[in-house]
Amino acid sequence: MVEPLFSVRGLKVALPDMTRKPLIGRAPLAEILRGLDFDLPRGLVTGIVGESGSGKSTLGRTLVRLLEPSVGSIHFEGRDIAHLPDVELRPLRRDLQMIFQDPMSSLNPRRTIAGIIAAPLKQNGLGDRLKERVAEALHRVGLPQSFASRYRHELSGGQRQRVGIARALALSPKFVLADEIVSGLDVSTQAQILTLLERLAAEMGLTVAFISHDLSVIRRLCQQVIVMREGRIVEASATDALFDNPRETYTRDLLAAIPLPEIDADWLRPATKAPA
Repeated sequence: MVEPLFSVRGLKVALPDMTRKPLIGRAPLAEILRGLDFDLPRGLVTGIVGESGSGKSTLGRTLVRLLEPSVGSIHFEGRDIAHLPDVELRPLRRDLQMIFQDPMSSLNPRRTIAGIIAAPLKQNGLGDRLKERVAEALHRVGLPQSFASRYRHELSGGQRQRVGIARALALSPKFVLADEIVSGLDVSTQAQILTLLERLAAEMGLTVAFISHDLSVIRRLCQQVIVMREGRIVEASATDALFDNPRETYTRDLLAAIPLPEIDADWLRPATKAPA
């Protein structure tokens, strides 16, 4: 049996509750994740779903160690990274990448697109052949090389998100966290971005955690699904099994809220027009 890329056990995360912060002193801690146990198989796209406040984004950021857990273990390729200090985490950062929800805020407005993509390459000792590497990254996400000299504000929303994907994949990571990456895009652009991510995940053998509230997208893109509620895992299974035979009432309620009863298979087909 192939070892999973991630094996998580007893994961708890507590963060300051600013709504209860006293006038003087620290805010009390609120438990966000409440003892999670799950595995992420290699080479699969796993959907993480749940209502707002369920803890799905906190879980994603903990996996890439933007947050440190209070309790529990996060084994990445057999090594527990849950409480590693920054100096030991640094060599692992190139394998743990994230595509952010809002590219307008996550892309540096003072840097060209080439500079944005080149920054992690230089930081990880891949500063040779920078122009060639940047061109390859842009080509991978369907953007022309001429975009290298542009700035964030000169691109459309979909084009900015493609740059975010290019930056995340430039280091050829093993794991990518995609946190609500299409929630701010129009429907046609969403389809293009999701089709792109699906293709790249397959071509590069990526393990992806795809966070979304849209179950129709989850069904099309993901091979397995983790359903969260109030910091706990309610249900986790293969995508087809979950959609065809959900075990929990909460999961059935989420499925009932999908606007369309069936997924149009043509919706995510590669677009023939220029990328948005």
